Amino acid sequence: MAWIVVDVEADGPCPALYSMISFGAVIVEPGLSRTFKGLTAPVSDQWLPHVLAISGESREQHLAYPDPAETMAAFQAWIRQQCPEGRATFVSDNPAFDWQFINYYFHRFVGDNPFGFSARRIGDIFSGWKGDARQVADWKSLRRTRHTHDPLDDALGNAEALLAMREQGLKLPLGLDAEGRAR
Repeated sequence: MAWIVVDVEADGPCPALYSMISFGAVIVEPGLSRTFKGLTAPVSDQWLPHVLAISGESREQHLAYPDPAETMAAFQAWIRQQCPEGRATFVSDNPAFDWQFINYYFHRFVGDNPFGFSARRIGDIFSGWKGDARQVADWKSLRRTRHTHDPLDDALGNAEALLAMREQGLKLPLGLDAEGRAR
Protein backbone atom coordinates (compact mmCIF):
# COMPACT_ATOMS: atom_id res chain seq x y z
CA MET A 1 0.00 0.00 0.00
CA ALA A 2 1.49 3.33 -1.04
CA TRP A 3 0.79 6.53 0.82
CA ILE A 4 0.54 9.35 -1.69
CA VAL A 5 0.65 12.94 -0.47
CA VAL A 6 -1.45 15.21 -2.69
CA ASP A 7 -1.77 18.99 -2.74
CA VAL A 8 -4.27 20.95 -4.87
CA GLU A 9 -4.42 24.54 -6.05
CA ALA A 10 -7.80 25.81 -7.21
CA ASP A 11 -9.53 29.05 -8.23
CA GLY A 12 -12.38 28.71 -5.72
CA PRO A 13 -13.53 26.80 -2.64
CA CYS A 14 -15.26 23.78 -4.19
CA PRO A 15 -15.28 21.65 -7.34
CA ALA A 16 -17.89 21.98 -10.10
CA LEU A 17 -18.61 25.60 -9.18
CA TYR A 18 -14.90 26.40 -9.46
CA SER A 19 -11.89 24.71 -11.04
CA MET A 20 -8.76 22.90 -9.99
CA ILE A 21 -5.69 24.67 -11.39
CA SER A 22 -3.00 22.15 -10.57
CA PHE A 23 -2.04 19.37 -8.20
CA GLY A 24 1.09 17.62 -7.05
CA ALA A 25 1.55 14.10 -5.74
CA VAL A 26 4.46 12.23 -4.19
CA ILE A 27 4.85 8.66 -2.97
CA VAL A 28 5.90 8.69 0.70
CA GLU A 29 9.21 6.82 0.74
CA PRO A 30 12.85 7.68 1.33
CA GLY A 31 14.16 9.89 -1.44
CA LEU A 32 10.69 11.14 -2.45
CA SER A 33 11.64 10.55 -6.08
CA ARG A 34 8.29 9.36 -7.44
CA THR A 35 6.24 12.47 -8.16
CA PHE A 36 3.45 13.67 -10.42
CA LYS A 37 2.29 17.18 -11.27
CA GLY A 38 -0.94 17.83 -13.12
CA LEU A 39 -2.31 20.99 -14.69
CA THR A 40 -6.00 21.31 -15.60
CA ALA A 41 -7.88 23.84 -17.70
CA PRO A 42 -10.95 25.38 -16.04
CA VAL A 43 -14.21 23.43 -15.91
CA SER A 44 -16.24 26.48 -14.86
CA ASP A 45 -16.56 30.09 -15.96
CA GLN A 46 -16.59 31.10 -12.29
CA TRP A 47 -13.36 31.95 -10.49
CA LEU A 48 -12.33 34.11 -7.59
CA PRO A 49 -9.39 36.40 -8.41
CA HIS A 50 -8.09 36.47 -4.82
CA VAL A 51 -8.16 32.65 -4.65
CA LEU A 52 -6.53 32.23 -8.07
CA ALA A 53 -3.79 34.66 -6.98
CA ILE A 54 -2.68 32.23 -4.24
CA SER A 55 -1.39 29.87 -6.95
CA GLY A 56 0.58 32.63 -8.67
CA GLU A 57 -1.19 31.82 -11.95
CA SER A 58 -3.24 34.19 -14.09
CA ARG A 59 -6.61 33.34 -15.60
CA GLU A 60 -4.98 33.40 -19.04
CA GLN A 61 -2.38 30.83 -17.95
CA HIS A 62 -5.09 28.67 -16.41
CA LEU A 63 -7.19 28.78 -19.59
CA ALA A 64 -4.21 27.42 -21.56
CA TYR A 65 -3.71 24.36 -19.34
CA PRO A 66 -4.41 20.83 -20.64
CA ASP A 67 -7.83 19.24 -20.80
CA PRO A 68 -8.67 17.84 -17.34
CA ALA A 69 -9.70 14.48 -18.88
CA GLU A 70 -6.16 13.99 -20.23
CA THR A 71 -4.52 15.05 -16.98
CA MET A 72 -6.72 12.85 -14.79
CA ALA A 73 -6.26 9.82 -17.06
CA ALA A 74 -2.49 10.34 -16.86
CA PHE A 75 -2.68 10.66 -13.06
CA GLN A 76 -4.76 7.49 -12.78
CA ALA A 77 -2.22 5.62 -14.96
CA TRP A 78 0.64 6.96 -12.83
CA ILE A 79 -1.04 5.78 -9.62
CA ARG A 80 -1.62 2.32 -11.11
CA GLN A 81 2.01 2.14 -12.25
CA GLN A 82 3.31 3.25 -8.84
CA CYS A 83 0.90 1.01 -6.91
CA PRO A 84 0.69 -2.29 -8.78
CA GLU A 85 -0.82 -3.91 -5.69
CA GLY A 86 -3.80 -1.64 -6.30
CA ARG A 87 -3.86 0.12 -2.95
CA ALA A 88 -3.13 3.82 -2.62
CA THR A 89 -3.88 5.97 0.41
CA PHE A 90 -4.61 9.67 -0.15
CA VAL A 91 -2.77 11.84 2.38
CA SER A 92 -3.01 15.61 2.58
CA ASP A 93 -2.50 18.66 4.76
CA ASN A 94 -6.20 19.40 4.22
CA PRO A 95 -8.15 16.57 2.58
CA ALA A 96 -11.41 18.45 3.15
CA PHE A 97 -10.16 20.70 0.34
CA ASP A 98 -7.67 18.62 -1.68
CA TRP A 99 -9.57 15.31 -1.74
CA GLN A 100 -12.86 16.87 -2.82
CA PHE A 101 -11.26 18.28 -5.98
CA ILE A 102 -9.32 15.11 -6.83
CA ASN A 103 -12.37 12.91 -6.14
CA TYR A 104 -14.67 15.09 -8.27
CA TYR A 105 -12.21 15.28 -11.16
CA PHE A 106 -11.53 11.54 -11.11
CA HIS A 107 -15.24 10.68 -11.15
CA ARG A 108 -16.13 13.31 -13.74
CA PHE A 109 -13.29 12.64 -16.16
CA VAL A 110 -12.19 9.05 -15.55
CA GLY A 111 -15.22 7.46 -13.88
CA ASP A 112 -13.40 6.14 -10.81
CA ASN A 113 -11.22 7.41 -7.98
CA PRO A 114 -8.25 5.06 -7.40
CA PHE A 115 -7.96 6.41 -3.85
CA GLY A 116 -11.43 5.17 -2.94
CA PHE A 117 -13.59 7.14 -0.54
CA SER A 118 -11.29 8.19 2.28
CA ALA A 119 -8.19 10.19 3.05
CA ARG A 120 -5.70 10.79 5.86
CA ARG A 121 -5.00 14.23 7.32
CA ILE A 122 -1.40 14.86 8.36
CA GLY A 123 -2.33 17.09 11.30
CA ASP A 124 -4.59 14.37 12.72
CA ILE A 125 -1.87 11.76 12.30
CA PHE A 126 0.58 14.01 14.14
CA SER A 127 -1.75 14.93 17.00
CA GLY A 128 -2.79 11.29 17.46
CA TRP A 129 0.85 10.20 17.48
CA LYS A 130 1.68 12.89 20.07
CA GLY A 131 -1.48 12.10 22.07
CA ASP A 132 -2.50 15.76 22.09
CA ALA A 133 -5.12 17.16 19.70
CA ARG A 134 -3.88 20.68 20.45
CA GLN A 135 -0.64 19.95 18.56
CA VAL A 136 -2.42 19.73 15.22
CA ALA A 137 -0.23 22.34 13.42
CA ASP A 138 3.13 21.50 15.02
CA TRP A 139 3.96 18.98 12.29
CA LYS A 140 4.50 21.77 9.75
CA SER A 141 7.86 22.56 11.36
CA LEU A 142 9.08 19.18 10.03
CA ARG A 143 8.85 20.30 6.38
CA ARG A 144 12.16 20.97 4.61
CA THR A 145 10.77 22.17 1.28
CA ARG A 146 9.35 25.68 1.54
CA HIS A 147 5.55 25.94 1.25
CA THR A 148 5.27 27.93 -2.02
CA HIS A 149 1.76 27.04 -3.27
CA ASP A 150 3.36 25.17 -6.13
CA PRO A 151 1.44 21.96 -5.43
CA LEU A 152 4.44 19.70 -5.99
CA ASP A 153 6.59 21.74 -3.58
CA ASP A 154 3.82 21.60 -1.01
CA ALA A 155 3.26 17.85 -1.46
CA LEU A 156 7.02 17.24 -1.10
CA GLY A 157 7.18 19.30 2.10
CA ASN A 158 4.24 17.41 3.55
CA ALA A 159 5.79 14.05 2.63
CA GLU A 160 9.07 15.18 4.23
CA ALA A 161 7.16 15.86 7.45
CA LEU A 162 5.66 12.34 7.39
CA LEU A 163 9.11 10.80 6.87
CA ALA A 164 10.49 12.90 9.74
CA MET A 165 7.68 11.60 11.98
CA ARG A 166 8.54 8.05 10.91
CA GLU A 167 12.22 8.64 11.76
CA GLN A 168 11.06 9.82 15.20
CA GLY A 169 9.06 6.65 15.82
CA LEU A 170 5.69 6.95 14.07
CA LYS A 171 4.69 3.57 12.69
CA LEU A 172 4.06 4.58 9.09
CA PRO A 173 3.79 1.88 6.42
CA LEU A 174 5.93 2.47 3.34
CA GLY A 175 4.59 0.04 0.75
CA LEU A 176 4.44 -3.72 0.90
CA ASP A 177 7.15 -6.32 1.35
CA ALA A 178 7.57 -9.39 -0.89
CA GLU A 179 4.83 -11.24 1.02
CA GLY A 180 2.34 -8.39 0.64
CA ARG A 181 2.60 -7.13 4.23
CA ALA A 182 2.91 -3.43 5.11
CA ARG A 183 6.53 -2.39 5.70
